[in-house]
Amino acid sequence: MRLLHRDPATGLLRLRLETPSDLWRISRLIRPGDRVGASTTRRDPEAPQEVASAERTRRRVFLTLRAEQVEFHGFSKHVRVTGPIVEGPFDLGRHHTLDLAEGEEVVVTKPELSSGERAVLDEGLAGRGDPTVLIAAVDWGDSALVRIHGRAIESVAEVRRTIAGKRYRGGQGEKDRASYVEELVSLVRREGPSATALVVAGPGFLKEELLKQLSEQDPPLAKKVRLYPTSEGGRVGVEELLRSGRASEALRGSVAAEEADLVERLVRSLAGGTRAAVGTREVAEAVEAGAVETLLVSDARLTDPELLPVLDRARAGQARLFVVRDQSEAGKRLSALGGVGAILRYDWTSPSRLTGSTGSPRARPRSGA
Repeated sequence: MRLLHRDPATGLLRLRLETPSDLWRISRLIRPGDRVGASTTRRDPEAPQEVASAERTRRRVFLTLRAEQVEFHGFSKHVRVTGPIVEGPFDLGRHHTLDLAEGEEVVVTKPELSSGERAVLDEGLAGRGDPTVLIAAVDWGDSALVRIHGRAIESVAEVRRTIAGKRYRGGQGEKDRASYVEELVSLVRREGPSATALVVAGPGFLKEELLKQLSEQDPPLAKKVRLYPTSEGGRVGVEELLRSGRASEALRGSVAAEEADLVERLVRSLAGGTRAAVGTREVAEAVEAGAVETLLVSDARLTDPELLPVLDRARAGQARLFVVRDQSEAGKRLSALGGVGAILRYDWTSPSRLTGSTGSPRARPRSGA
């Protein structure tokens, strides 16, 4: 995301959306009531009246809406902003939908940014193009390739095959294994060149065999590969790798990997008992005590009036705010803990916990965490 212009007096921000992750960010910055402007097309009202409305020429114009509804479509990589037109060459007061996509410019005017919105904006402005990382979590019969780009974790392929037992040299099992490796190599060679880094993980020696084949068939691509152990292959292996933090060097700069790592740190600290706070009350108390190092909040709770002053105080106290996507695996784990949690600077115990206060997410089953 690039900031092209900013007017502190009016709250105007002119931004260029440079990556798919910026679409998620802009969808979390725009709130009902904000003024949002972008280049769009609309049917020309000056066309002859005898021409059917559906056939009238569409003109490209710059329109500003007062946002009423904001929809993020991650699959199609678009953000739709709907509301009445408040500035434009014609049709003032009529409803229109702006369809924002990667590469476009958008003007957002809002009187004031909340602390959560500032965290989202700062993350976008600090980004440097969002590195693309390809992860292959491989095991015999169950492998998965995913692409991590900024906030997005996209499934590339899942390879599940039944492999015959290996009784004799040259038997069906050996043929199945050779074919399986060949299929994985083909997928990695197809998807790998566009990746900044290539991570191959899994149990056993399949990952080493994959690297060996890549070294023979595509030496430049093989130089990108980093191997890491996981207890399983497939999508489960991908999630394990992201939570473990083992591949932190290879995944450096990936916000999705950082998101998974921070939530995992929160859960582990919670298990320790005194280096984490969860739920609005505990987190608010930790913020007041100056104990918060990193505050994690689900994007679904960014506009929660009960939480807004807590986020403001945390930011004023130099705590880091990190917004977690509610629909990610990490977001689902955080939601199970109340949608807000804090990793603490030092050992600290909530007064509510000491007095046995009810209603804390700690009292709930944490199987989803």
